[in-house]
Amino acid sequence: MKYTHLKIKDILLLEPDIFRDERGSFYEGFNQKEFDKILGKKISFVQDNYSNSKKNTLRGLHFQIPPKSQGKLVQVLQGEIFDVVVDLRKRSSTFGSYVTQKLDSVTKKQLWIPEGFAHGFLVLSDSAEVMYKTTDFYHPNSEISIIWNDPILAINWPKCPNILMSDKDKKGSVFLDINYFNS
Repeated sequence: MKYTHLKIKDILLLEPDIFRDERGSFYEGFNQKEFDKILGKKISFVQDNYSNSKKNTLRGLHFQIPPKSQGKLVQVLQGEIFDVVVDLRKRSSTFGSYVTQKLDSVTKKQLWIPEGFAHGFLVLSDSAEVMYKTTDFYHPNSEISIIWNDPILAINWPKCPNILMSDKDKKGSVFLDINYFNS
């Protein structure tokens, strides 16, 4: 598995080795030993989450506050998304910065997002099935949503008419009102 540090170095883009022949293809989607070696520490996942969304669906920007914060390993099983990760770690030199990355079911690339980041995505294809592993369980009372078009973050989302989103995401908090991670 190849990996690349993105603009925020703690965010990793993972690219599996895909073996193709006349029968189709095979790849190893996750290997605990290899993943821990890449990160230089042991990470345990406790939950897999799946979403199936129509084109122009925007989910996020979500995160859970400590002690229920989550690291996420995100991959697209079908379709293509525009993925966004925002650094919420107050003591980080990249606090308030964001990275974007297209993920799709063809390349099978995955995004590792450690605790301390908000995450969201926009569906670019007709539909997309997204799966992500989390390091802690979903805890609704710990979840916060940042409004997708926050003027301070000024995320450069792809142009998209008729964005579809949940009421919770439409009412997301503004970046300046969030209680950030202290690590």
